Amino acid sequence: DCHQYTNRSCEECLKNVTCLWCASSKQCVPYPVRRILPLADLCELRSARWGVCWVNFEALIIAMSVVGGMILIMLGVCCCCCCKKKSKKQVSEGEEGGCSQPDKEDERAARERERRRVRQEER
Repeated sequence: DCHQYTNRSCEECLKNVTCLWCASSKQCVPYPVRRILPLADLCELRSARWGVCWVNFEALIIAMSVVGGMILIMLGVCCCCCCKKKSKKQVSEGEEGGCSQPDKEDERAARERERRRVRQEER
C-alpha cells in the first residue's frame, strides 16, 4: 500500500512502481493508472514524481515535447533532402515527375539544348 510511505522519503515511496510521490505534500499515493497525468487535486505536475525522484511531470512533459518536435523537424528535413536529391537525379537523367516540378528556367534550358542538337544534326 502506497499510503504507508507518506511523510517518509521519495525514494522509499517510489520503490513501489505503482506509487506516486507528491513532493509538496510529502504524500505517497497510488498512481492513477486510468489517467496518463495525475489530477491537479491529487498533486501538481511540478511536485509529482513517478519512477525517479529527480524528474517531475512538468519537466518530463516539456522534455518529451522538445524531443518529439526535434524528431518531427528532422524527419521533415530528411524528406525534403531526399525529395530534392530525387528531383535533381530525375532532371539530370531527363525523366519527368519527381517531388517538385522543374521550374521555367530549367525547361527553357532544356528546349535550348534540344534546338542546338537539332541544328547540329541538320548540319
